[in-house]
Amino acid sequence: MLQTTAALIVFLFPLAYSPGPGNLFFAANAARFGFAATVPANAGYHLATWIVTAAIGLGFVTAIEQVPQLFAVLKTAGALYVLRLAWKLFRAGALEGAQQARAASFTDGAVLLALNPKAYVIIALMFSQFLALEEAGRLRPVLLIATVFTLNNLLAFSVWALAGGSIAKLFQTPGSARRLNTLFGAVLAAVAVWMLLS
Repeated sequence: MLQTTAALIVFLFPLAYSPGPGNLFFAANAARFGFAATVPANAGYHLATWIVTAAIGLGFVTAIEQVPQLFAVLKTAGALYVLRLAWKLFRAGALEGAQQARAASFTDGAVLLALNPKAYVIIALMFSQFLALEEAGRLRPVLLIATVFTLNNLLAFSVWALAGGSIAKLFQTPGSARRLNTLFGAVLAAVAVWMLLS
């Protein structure tokens, strides 16, 4: 079990810490609103991560294989949702414009994970590599893998959010806040296009 867990962490490290839709989303939010403001969305994203990962490990991936159109629907819906978040940042005003701009919520985080088809691919790949190594009952290893995957992602996203939060200190004036909104709105829009084309 310990050997499998160590191998899983090594496998997940480059996937979790390299730039991707989730990392860039949390870095952008932290840069705009500060690290503390990303905590609700981070909690939502990772609660959804654990639930979806456990569901896939327990057989949900079979439904995706039987209905391939489901993957295409998730891919498009996820990209459109990220575009919606990007549009909100583009429209946000200065730091004091609380009505125009708000940090991502718990629900935003959960929806971002649920509509991220790349997450489903990584999770299915992870189970194909590591679940077979376990000879005991299916439930315990699935829950262990889901927990390790979720905690590893939570740490990675927190690192990205901390980096984004440190950028926020450089953008305290209204003009610089608008430029930051535009920059990270563009980053999220690029992520949405990447999700659609990949």
